[in-house]
Amino acid sequence: MIELQDATKRVGNVTHIKPTTLTLHTGHFNVLLGATGSGKTSLIKMMAGLDPMASGKVLMDGQDVTRLSTQKRQISLVHQFFVNYPHMSVFDNIASPLRVAGMAKSEIEGRVEEAADLLQLRPMLHRRPHELSGGQQQRTALARAIAKESRAVFLDEPLANLDYKLREELREQLPDLFAGRGAVVVYATSEPEEALLLGGHTALMEDGRVTQFGPTADIYRNPENIAAARVFSDPPINIGQVTVTGAQAQLAGGGGWAVSDLADGDYTVAVRPHRVTPYRTSDADVELTGRVIVTELSGSDSSAHFQHGDDAWVSLAVGVHPYQVGEDHSFYMNPAHCRYFAQDGKRVA
Repeated sequence: MIELQDATKRVGNVTHIKPTTLTLHTGHFNVLLGATGSGKTSLIKMMAGLDPMASGKVLMDGQDVTRLSTQKRQISLVHQFFVNYPHMSVFDNIASPLRVAGMAKSEIEGRVEEAADLLQLRPMLHRRPHELSGGQQQRTALARAIAKESRAVFLDEPLANLDYKLREELREQLPDLFAGRGAVVVYATSEPEEALLLGGHTALMEDGRVTQFGPTADIYRNPENIAAARVFSDPPINIGQVTVTGAQAQLAGGGGWAVSDLADGDYTVAVRPHRVTPYRTSDADVELTGRVIVTELSGSDSSAHFQHGDDAWVSLAVGVHPYQVGEDHSFYMNPAHCRYFAQDGKRVA
């Protein structure tokens, strides 16, 4: 278990990590999800002991490690770049931290071979990194982390520089690779889809702070605030302003529907792009008209960015649809999929 207690990080007069209290457990992936610059890498470096903290504490299994060096924290770190020793074989790269620890030769061989088998690297053990593909180099870095049997493993966007097929393969394997090893696994990513596929628990990050933390599926379904709703959506979540009067919600730009349990007043409404379609999905759907700005076709899905009032919205729908840029088009949204937020950004029932 890793505990952060009011941890902060500053560089000069700039605060990179605002006061953060967070508890990360073994037994599942702990995902840090946020856009580039949100603080994911800074948070990992603080937990790993690579960057000093301005204030607060880091505890590992109840032990205060705030002032301990990286080596004494017994951690492994895998970057998005392929960090291997170019003059060493794959075997020696995997074995390097075990030799530093003074482990017996027989135990080193056993651990290296076990990790190599897990990562399908046994035929490459005598090759040098320059003789490997990008995927094989990253597998070598992951094998080194597994063989070390660390207390904590930090994976900082480890699949970012791999091609699509390799990313898919390794993403599916990662939870099984680290299952049952007793390490706290922390995985940083900027892709919401990756967080959902990995499962476990997710900490949403924005501007150096954790905006929400909990089981990944729960956060996706029930964002506590508008910042969390924005982070956990790709394409971007649709945001609009509604005024509730007498149990009737009116969307700025057009479109209204009945609501219950909402007091009269102004709210921000959020709905994910796949809930806005160019066709009706139910009798309760509300029609939204907007001018199409951009269209995209991705595999079997079509997306349309359209202007609705003063807001830019996105529709993501299965199939190919005949959008014309610059023309008005009708889209449909079921209000049951809307999430409402007060003016301070916090979600309301």
